[in-house]
Amino acid sequence: MISMQKLTTRINRLAIWISGSALILMMALGFGNVVSRIFWRPIVGSFEIIGFLGAVSISLALGFTQIRKNHVAVDIFTDKYTRTWRRLTATVSYLITAPFFLIATRQVFIWGVTVFRSGEMSETLLLPYYPFIFTVAFGLGFLTLILFHDLYKAVHSLVTGEKTDES
Repeated sequence: MISMQKLTTRINRLAIWISGSALILMMALGFGNVVSRIFWRPIVGSFEIIGFLGAVSISLALGFTQIRKNHVAVDIFTDKYTRTWRRLTATVSYLITAPFFLIATRQVFIWGVTVFRSGEMSETLLLPYYPFIFTVAFGLGFLTLILFHDLYKAVHSLVTGEKTDES
């Protein structure tokens, strides 16, 4: 059976590759749009596409950011805590954030189903919204998986006293 670490690593590689590709496409389209305005006219639908790619890029990078702990943290206070208090604050933090993002994932997924059923499309290019909404739901779901895994590690560290990333 595949371990949680290997599973998240595999999903993360694919998600971050797609995220980075979306970011590069955003930059290329933005640059192309500026250049085309100078010599001809703007690229039709570029604003829509850049918005969609931004949602894909950001949502699929959330899990990567959590795995690497590259998010903003208030270490000014927690560095002064004892190891036990750091473990406790990490556990409490994950107890709050993991369920929150589980609910957010569910709500975004429900929104995607609603938009899929309604057939709602973008104004200029008439692209369906739902693939992008489901991509955001996937990114949030992957973040939720990582947060619950981190919660497990934090509780294990709190109970056993073994060192983790946060302690």
